[in-house]
Amino acid sequence: MPATQNDRYDVIVVGSGAAAFSTALGAVDEGLSVIMVESAEQWGGNTSMSGGGLWLPNNPLMKREGAADSREEAFQYMLKTIGEPGPASSQERIEAYIDSIEDFVITAERRGMEFMRDPDYPDYYPELPGGKIGRAIEGMNFDVKKLGEWKDTQRGVVPIPVRTNDVWLLGRAWSTPAGFIRGAQFVFRTIGGLVRGKTLVGLGGALAAHFANATLVKKNVPLLLNTPAIGLETEGDRVVGVRVKENGRERVIYANKGVMLGAGGFESNQEWRKKYQNVTGYTSGNPGNLGRPIEFAQELGAAVDYMDDAWWGGSLAPFDDGPAGGFLVGERALPYMMIVDGQGKRFANEAESYIDLGHHMNDHDRGGDFWMITSGPYNKRYFRTFSIQPGLMKGMEEKGLKHSAKNIDELAGKIGVPAANLRETADRISGFARTGIDQDFHKGDSAYDRYYGDPTVRPNPCLGPMDKGPYNAYKIVAGDLGTKGGLVTDVDSRVLREDGTVIEGLYAAGNTTATVMGHTYPGPGSTIGPASVFGLRGARHMAKS
Repeated sequence: MPATQNDRYDVIVVGSGAAAFSTALGAVDEGLSVIMVESAEQWGGNTSMSGGGLWLPNNPLMKREGAADSREEAFQYMLKTIGEPGPASSQERIEAYIDSIEDFVITAERRGMEFMRDPDYPDYYPELPGGKIGRAIEGMNFDVKKLGEWKDTQRGVVPIPVRTNDVWLLGRAWSTPAGFIRGAQFVFRTIGGLVRGKTLVGLGGALAAHFANATLVKKNVPLLLNTPAIGLETEGDRVVGVRVKENGRERVIYANKGVMLGAGGFESNQEWRKKYQNVTGYTSGNPGNLGRPIEFAQELGAAVDYMDDAWWGGSLAPFDDGPAGGFLVGERALPYMMIVDGQGKRFANEAESYIDLGHHMNDHDRGGDFWMITSGPYNKRYFRTFSIQPGLMKGMEEKGLKHSAKNIDELAGKIGVPAANLRETADRISGFARTGIDQDFHKGDSAYDRYYGDPTVRPNPCLGPMDKGPYNAYKIVAGDLGTKGGLVTDVDSRVLREDGTVIEGLYAAGNTTATVMGHTYPGPGSTIGPASVFGLRGARHMAKS
């Protein structure tokens, strides 16, 4: 949609994911004029490609449903999980996040967005003080036909009405009664949408579509695609606009109130990944996220933090020069499988939160060989979402990244690990499966582990003997959902210099910033939750300026 001839707005938003849209939503709610600019051909960013969850402790949906939580417990839990805070994860920022959750949810609902709770999804460390189950929310399945012309330019949308609360059961759709029932419900939900002439989407696609409907459609907020920001315009020490390149022509769009940088991290910038993280990266994030807005702010003296970190997680190794083949979540918690290093030995709890597994992979052997090994019962009992991706399994097999074998020794030879080590590892985890206690890495001890496990397997739903073939081995890498380092901001999303002073007129939120979550991941949606909350906080502050 073309911009108006007026090149001056109250608020300019760079990006089109949750942080960007939440800022636009807040601007609309405050009665401010706002324009969004996006460098890519598609809008939605990492949000549209994601699971779409928002980790929002003590949120209004919990209160309506009588789910016990409190500000104090949320604060206690975040302090415990985050540990030693940095400037981006200070107690003040944590409190600002918790205290602004209700405003975000109520404002979004008032503007037509619809949410649902995920009542069974635990925090990632639910046994810690203040930990809970059911703090995450997501957008209701959305009919993208409501978006009109915008539906054709949304990033990464799959027209399937899946919900986060489906995923943990669909993996065992043909091995447990609850999984079968959920599978049937999912099928009927999909068919029902088609019969009614709707194109329903779920997960991150639904959340991004809700945001777009509330801003682009209902309020006619202009969004310029294929319009990269190429710099910030300043007057003295204040940011007053954004230099953009639209249709090959450079121009300046001016902001009366402020500029919000909500354009994601730098996961697809291999030069920066090597510089800051000593990896070139295997990302599942947006290929357009190159970190340019971070660079623009640094040119004005902005401080950065957590640049060495990312939202890590074990991913299937890519068989070409493309992104990681599949980000592994619930598949790792199921029984009858294990993850080993290049020596054929376990090194971590396979079911732990994905960021913890990613950190353990990097700490154990950054860039080394890792294999996810599944045994006969696993291959028969569980639905593997990654196996249905077109061409993925064939490509991995052709590149030697997936192998099958009748027994452990044969598999060891194919993947190049010592057979004695792999046999010993399989025997040891099989023994743990029979006692129900993983004495090495405690797989299945946490409610988070068991959420994705198989309750029909006893005594531990996450452990099964590895003594029956045939076996499959998939090469995995430390992939990511995006980077978590970037600009340091205050409680109102204002960008700060190294000395702690504010760069007037410049705001940032989402993965463009150093996250309030520090080096950890407290619960499902710990990226999109803060992105949305701090996007709105930034808009509220601009309205007062």
